[in-house]
Amino acid sequence: MKTEILKNGIAFVGVKDLDLRETLDCGQAFRWEENDDGSFFGVVKKQAVNVYLENDTLTLLGATKGDTDMWYDYFDFSLDYGKVREKLSKTHKVMNDAAKYAPGIRILKQEPFEALISFIISQNNNIQRIKKIVKSLCENFGEQINENAYAFPTAEKLSTLSKEDLGILKAGFRDRYILDATNKVNSGEIVFDEIRKLPYNDAQKSLMKITGVGKKVADCTLLYGMHRLESFPLDVWMKRAMKVLFDGESPEIFGEYAGIAQQYIFHYSRMHKELFAEK
Repeated sequence: MKTEILKNGIAFVGVKDLDLRETLDCGQAFRWEENDDGSFFGVVKKQAVNVYLENDTLTLLGATKGDTDMWYDYFDFSLDYGKVREKLSKTHKVMNDAAKYAPGIRILKQEPFEALISFIISQNNNIQRIKKIVKSLCENFGEQINENAYAFPTAEKLSTLSKEDLGILKAGFRDRYILDATNKVNSGEIVFDEIRKLPYNDAQKSLMKITGVGKKVADCTLLYGMHRLESFPLDVWMKRAMKVLFDGESPEIFGEYAGIAQQYIFHYSRMHKELFAEK
């Protein structure tokens, strides 16, 4: 893969295994919005960009030369997803079908704190409402990047707020969970760099010390915020998919890339609801 520095952005040439819609709008990140032309506008860290993919060239308008490594890492370009699909396809017949169906899904490397708060907000919620609440959180409490974009607020900033302050988000019962997570991160009780290195079960338990964080939110935080690819978040839909499509097998059959398998299965199941008819 080559990197080109443009007058108003950067471009990665030779990109493989990436579909922007499947990756940016599949429920793993909530700060991307699709434009009418199929490009996406989003904010990562303090970078607001318009992203579009043409053939094998990914262009990020608004990014600068100094952002190259960050974006390369964000899209996980160092991992060969073709080889990952090949390995996963051998685990189960349905996995073979699912991996071939959406080869352009990649796991984004997001900031741990943003992932944690976003998936706390995701509880009993739909994607559009999650995006709306996250956007409001950033606009009200994040640092302004330009007239159209705000960074995700820091734990330090959010720790100064009360439930009353968060009322503007209309996040309901989640306000208490957001504040507890924020305070534990800001106080140093939760340290992401330490959790990232723990054995998986211990890392999961550490995050579950936060009020309102169960296994699913912990697993999502580990997968999308710490790139623990062995994580396999299980919600009601995924539990049903495993029962119906995989004969009740455990996610452990997918091994070190279970998190990537989860995304393939989720997308495949969502697009093939007929497989669940009368089951």
